[in-house]
Amino acid sequence: MADDPNNMKVGEIAIRVRYPEADQMGVLHHSKYWVYFEMGRTELLRKTGWTYRDVEASGLYLVLSKCACRYIAPAYYDEELILITTVTRMGAARIDHAYELRRKSDGTLLTTAETTLACVDRAGTVQVMPDSIRKFNDA
Repeated sequence: MADDPNNMKVGEIAIRVRYPEADQMGVLHHSKYWVYFEMGRTELLRKTGWTYRDVEASGLYLVLSKCACRYIAPAYYDEELILITTVTRMGAARIDHAYELRRKSDGTLLTTAETTLACVDRAGTVQVMPDSIRKFNDA
């Protein structure tokens, strides 16, 4: 699936598994997938014209409130992977994402995951998402 710059709900990035992300057998460590998922969310947010820095400067934070992952096949050191991140639901104060991580060379599905982000203020009180971010829902 190619990244469509006009589709605000779907983003695609290429990631190469780096040496410090793999264990002694050369397998991508399970904890590193979450870093990749955040990279996907960050780039998808950027498509709206916002960055996490902008959100935080406005006094809001997008915090992880729920996550789940299914590991299907391993990724290995120096492999190039393709991460597809999709906004599956946008609420007044939440964003749900789905992820597919595939091996670029053969398209093998390695991992699927879901996350929910909540929009909160500095005190941790739930806040309404800014309209300019919520345009994901309209795209």
